[in-house]
Amino acid sequence: MGINLNNFLNYKNKDQKMGDFQDLDHLDGVSISTTSGNLYNNKRDDLVLFYFRKGANHASLYTQSKLVSENIKWNLKIKNKKIKALLVNTRNANVFTPNGFDGLRVLADDLSNELTELQKKDEDEPEKVRQKDILFACTGTIGERFPTEKIKSSIPDLIKKIKYTQNKYIWIKAAMGIMTTDQKPKLAMEECNIGNRKVKIYGIAKGSGMIFPNMATTLSFIFTDAAISSSVLRTLLKKNITNTFNAITCDGDTSTNDMVSIFATGESKNKFINNFDSSKLKDFNNSLNLVLLNLARRVAADGEGASKFITINTTNCKTEEHAKKISFSIANSPLVKTAIAGEDPNWGRIIMAIGKANVNINRNKISIKFGPYKIVEKGKISNFYNEADVAMYMKNESIDISVDLSQGKKNFTAYTMDLTKKYIDINSDYRS
Repeated sequence: MGINLNNFLNYKNKDQKMGDFQDLDHLDGVSISTTSGNLYNNKRDDLVLFYFRKGANHASLYTQSKLVSENIKWNLKIKNKKIKALLVNTRNANVFTPNGFDGLRVLADDLSNELTELQKKDEDEPEKVRQKDILFACTGTIGERFPTEKIKSSIPDLIKKIKYTQNKYIWIKAAMGIMTTDQKPKLAMEECNIGNRKVKIYGIAKGSGMIFPNMATTLSFIFTDAAISSSVLRTLLKKNITNTFNAITCDGDTSTNDMVSIFATGESKNKFINNFDSSKLKDFNNSLNLVLLNLARRVAADGEGASKFITINTTNCKTEEHAKKISFSIANSPLVKTAIAGEDPNWGRIIMAIGKANVNINRNKISIKFGPYKIVEKGKISNFYNEADVAMYMKNESIDISVDLSQGKKNFTAYTMDLTKKYIDINSDYRS
């Protein structure tokens, strides 16, 4: 089930695909707890609780699959502007379960009581934590009975382990606690300013397989100490999802559980932002995009069985939608992905993928590059094309493919990974 905390620092500085991991430290207003509910029948952390003692404004985007998890159904019923807690479980997706929604109701009742008692100890004038103050995220196998009792029996331990002050190890434990087939935890951070106040933006994510976006993908949780309204958070999230979590694919399959959420505690004490058009949001907007893109790229780079991280840039199209179709046609092609896994510069498969994208194309204007190497120029094989040079380039762990249609000014970049025998091994043994 991935890696353990003791091994984390051993590979942390060897992440050749994505650079060094960032160390997240304390963020005011967020408390974290992890424990093992024995959902995997071993002692790995498989439950993670995020607790917002004073509440947090929030916004979420969910999968557009027509079959969704019970936790998404639960979350969509939550209309509060502020929430108090997010509970994440792994191993069980809570999809097609006979007891899933009722199980969440049981857990919400238990967790609300436990957190209310905790607040009585910590606050002079505590507010009752209600069921509707709690969100859920689930990930794992579809169609298995939801382990309500195992999770319920672990809630006292989660409450006992709540850490009001975080450090990098607590964030790593949280990022590892939400993993399924992931090989690496995904963490990112940025700092920026709103007015004269410095604010932090922290994020973690999980995702390795069943990755192809439609409004969101995988599980990703963003935390900030900024004071921003829930409506503005939602607009920011929708705007910044397009070129980040809506720009990655591992295997072309959209999950039933996709969820990207942002939580704002307001502890930075900046002047409250309730207008998306505020000039004070510019720095925050850019920094949020960097965090989301960092996490999204890490998901693609850690795709199941991946040996190579692939970037597909499609440029100079008539519309962004055309550029997106071509980028994803290439990124989702098993023939392209297996050729790259085999380090074969078979650019004919790129031509195939462009052709099946259902976009009107002028063949005489197409140009293709692998990294710095020109392969096709204006519809013809480049005079400078040398297969030996490109074959050597294909041995890199990061591969860039560029397609220029020369038909307009719109661009789109997609991120993916290669398709190896290990992908088959992981998914054939997924429930073993």
